Amino acid sequence: MATPKSRVSHARTHKRKSEWIGALSTPEVTTCPHCGEVIMNYRACGECGYYRGRKVVKTAAEEKKEA
Repeated sequence: MATPKSRVSHARTHKRKSEWIGALSTPEVTTCPHCGEVIMNYRACGECGYYRGRKVVKTAAEEKKEA
């Protein structure tokens, strides 16, 4: 079985992990132009169901009205 020649120090481990974690970023968000709700980019709005100016999904309130 292979074994490491020397132990990796905590500082070296943390430096390596900090580079990786530092590259992560939060998802981009914007406001829906139709209702003003905060939504993720390139996603349909969950509140009003609009995407790029047109209605693409039914909301829970609309489905409740139909039933």
